[in-house]
Amino acid sequence: MDKLHETLSCHASCGLPLALEVMGERWSFMILRAAFNGVRHFEDLLDELGIARNILSNRLVRLVEGGILKRDHCADDRRRIEYRLTAKGQDLLPAMLALRQWGEKYAMGEPANPVLCDARDGLPIAPITVRAHDDRIVRPGELVWRDRLMLSGDAGPEDLRARA
Repeated sequence: MDKLHETLSCHASCGLPLALEVMGERWSFMILRAAFNGVRHFEDLLDELGIARNILSNRLVRLVEGGILKRDHCADDRRRIEYRLTAKGQDLLPAMLALRQWGEKYAMGEPANPVLCDARDGLPIAPITVRAHDDRIVRPGELVWRDRLMLSGDAGPEDLRARA
């Protein structure tokens, strides 16, 4: 059973190709980063990102269709549109931070400035890691694929999602 491998040819049964369908290019992550930083309006995104208008428009449509952002009229000016992260979009924070930390480590060679810190104590956040159910850090050599139906206990899909 330890020799079970992830089926690489079946894209429908793996979350990675499905996630990349929505988020799989640079501008989507740059828009996501801007949204996490409170940038909500089309014109502000244009100014902050230096992205072409047509590309921004296209990516915003895809992110809204993918449920990452929601599109609302501004309360104070119904003619203006505001883009806000959905819960699904907020769940991308660990992935975005892991990519940022990877880029700082391997492309930049040092942490970027400013440094992301915990608002409660003001200290920098820890590196994003893969953790086991008991919260210990798990390295690539310590991972195995198991058939979900063969897991011990009654771990159904809901239980597996709750552990994530």
